[in-house]
Amino acid sequence: MKIKTKLTFGVGLLFLMIIALATISGWYVNELKKDTNNILVANYNTIQYSRSMLLALEDIELDNEALDIFQKYLDKQQLNMTEIGEVEATNLILKHFERLKTAGLKDTKLVSSIRKDITELMRLNMEAIERKSHIADDTAQHAIVIISFAGTLCFLVAFVLLINLPSNIANPIEELTRSIKEIAGQNYKKRVHFESHNEFGGLAKSFNTMAEKLEEYSESKLDKILKGKKRIETLIDSMHDAVIGIDETNKILFINDEALKITGLDRQQILGRQIQDIAVTNDLIRDIVRKTIESNSDKELEEPMKIYANGKESYFERESIDINIVPTGEESSQFIGQVIMLRNITPFKELDMAKTNFIGTVSHEFKTPIASIKMGVQLLENKQVGILNEEQEELINGIKDDVDRLLRITGELISITQLESGTVKVVKTKVPIFSIVDYAINANKVIAEQKKIRLQVLVQEGLGTVLADSEKTAWVLTNLVSNAVRYSYENSVVNIEVSLRENQVKFSVKDVGEGIQDEYLEKIFERYFRIPGTKKEGTGLGLSISKDYIEAQGGTIWVESDYGAGSTFCFTLDLGRGD
Repeated sequence: MKIKTKLTFGVGLLFLMIIALATISGWYVNELKKDTNNILVANYNTIQYSRSMLLALEDIELDNEALDIFQKYLDKQQLNMTEIGEVEATNLILKHFERLKTAGLKDTKLVSSIRKDITELMRLNMEAIERKSHIADDTAQHAIVIISFAGTLCFLVAFVLLINLPSNIANPIEELTRSIKEIAGQNYKKRVHFESHNEFGGLAKSFNTMAEKLEEYSESKLDKILKGKKRIETLIDSMHDAVIGIDETNKILFINDEALKITGLDRQQILGRQIQDIAVTNDLIRDIVRKTIESNSDKELEEPMKIYANGKESYFERESIDINIVPTGEESSQFIGQVIMLRNITPFKELDMAKTNFIGTVSHEFKTPIASIKMGVQLLENKQVGILNEEQEELINGIKDDVDRLLRITGELISITQLESGTVKVVKTKVPIFSIVDYAINANKVIAEQKKIRLQVLVQEGLGTVLADSEKTAWVLTNLVSNAVRYSYENSVVNIEVSLRENQVKFSVKDVGEGIQDEYLEKIFERYFRIPGTKKEGTGLGLSISKDYIEAQGGTIWVESDYGAGSTFCFTLDLGRGD
């Protein structure tokens, strides 16, 4: 039987039975009402009339008005004669009452006869009331039996529907839901079996057909999937970079030959194991796990990893890639694992070191002849050697400027070489702030006077010392003031301010120049970077060296610029103890 037919039959039957129960109840209530009305209208009223006539009969001998009252209720009784023998009793009362009115109201014998007649009338109605009461009781008993039977039948039908109907509908739906989840979990062998011939039977047949087709499809594609898996594994193994894949529970899924080579591990021993368990016995894996955890919280560029591989010290750059997918039918992404790559940058590191050594060697080689040229220029400027004419003095001044520029470039290249090779040592001591500021002002005083630029200094009251490397901090401030003077307009002011900022000393140099465009603010501290279109001299190394010097002392350096209105270069260092 169809589900729809079951629902229609069950609910319809219950509905019809409820209507029948309501109809039977209404009919019996109406019968009880009729029986009650018969007692009230026919018999109760006669008793009331008889009682009123007895009361009036007591006063007839004394009061003629009672005669009218008796006649009034006797007339009403004549209109309410419903029982057998009630007509004869009423007529007898009427006959005796007429004789009483003719014979005289004080005839006690007739009065006594009337009383007996009224009493007989009341007896007839009392017997009728008792008889009709029994009839009403019988009607009520029948009503109780019939209504109880109909109500019990309705209850049984409703109970049967309550027990069977929900389970007949819900159980197949629950089984079908579980089966759908099994299919969603790629268990295509799952089947449902509904033996009934209702809608669920057809649904089960369609579901099983779908599952069979999915099973057939998955098996037909399995060979392609395996080939694709092998292809990917071969590709990963042939990569020159070390690759390790883990799932969302940190279980190792794959590792290529290069990773096995540098870690010294065996593939069969680590596949399927937790990477933290491998890290307990392998220093390199432990370092990789630690750096992976740190990189999740700190996105800054990390230093290359130094690993002894291929018979020498090698440098590897670690990269961790999170794998997130959006499951079919869902909207939010789901994390399913990570791929950790170790990119071998040893050749680049060797080239970088070769470049650093070359720059260092060339810079040192240049420094000696440049110093000799500078000494020769100083001898030529000595008037004791000989007096130079005006053209010769201009030539000597030009050579002197070029020599100073070469010395500055050579010094910057040597500083870069020292920074890259790690030979620069930072010695932080308690240094007077004014000594650093005075050094920078004196170093740039001449060039500032040539451009008629005033160097204005403002040191916050109460600041005395700073914890820094005196030589390198003075070099940084000198370089910033030199750049400010170089890029400021003539007849302007360069402000040098020193203030307290969150328990640190802040140095700032503000120029009145063209300023820096927003797209170049993040690149301004990169090595060899120069703003496109600038015509000022420079190697692009000064700000890079300044950044390295300040950060080596634990400080921070940055730039703020309003293009067209000038720039402000700032750096902070720790406050000297005792300030």
